[in-house]
Amino acid sequence: MARAVPHAYFGRMRVFVAGATGAIGRFLLPALVSAGHEVAGMTRRQDRAAALAAAGATAVVCDIHDARLADVVSDFEPEVVVHQVTHLPAAGPALLPLTVHSLNRARTDGTDALIAAARVAGASRFVAQSTAFWLPHITQKAVDYLEAATLAYPGVVLRYGYFYGPGTWYAGGPKHKPPVSIEYAAARTVELLTAEPGVYEVTDPR
Repeated sequence: MARAVPHAYFGRMRVFVAGATGAIGRFLLPALVSAGHEVAGMTRRQDRAAALAAAGATAVVCDIHDARLADVVSDFEPEVVVHQVTHLPAAGPALLPLTVHSLNRARTDGTDALIAAARVAGASRFVAQSTAFWLPHITQKAVDYLEAATLAYPGVVLRYGYFYGPGTWYAGGPKHKPPVSIEYAAARTVELLTAEPGVYEVTDPR
């Protein structure tokens, strides 16, 4: 059973966000900076580094599968590492079959690599994106793997509903249940940085 979102204490922390230019990352970074945290945002693409800096974060260009990952994370000396890497196709769900392998790999091998990097860096918290809805068998196995690895850190698993809003597949509004607006998801993620280890559902208030 996923936990309710707790009231959180907002102290200044050093937060490393992998997947910082994804659907939620683009809202999460400025929300973290606004809350007073010192933030590093990681992207695979050099052409997106300027946007991270403009959001007030330290821009880091590296892939989650890169051998440099542990050094890159350690250089920032984070207290919190946040895993928001998915590799979902920006063009929409119709292209999902073309990226499902990289998506599953990000949730398995990528999670292992980022957790290993967080341990080397001495991060006290690890937070990872999961889903509040059931997925096809192979993909659900990858999600289950991510959750188990995160909880073993011990870390915080965020089960998001279907994203909707600017920059998502459903910019015009929710299409599936349970939904969560991308802005609300980012705000709740900031609150959950200080949550006790466990599984938390992040969906629109009922």
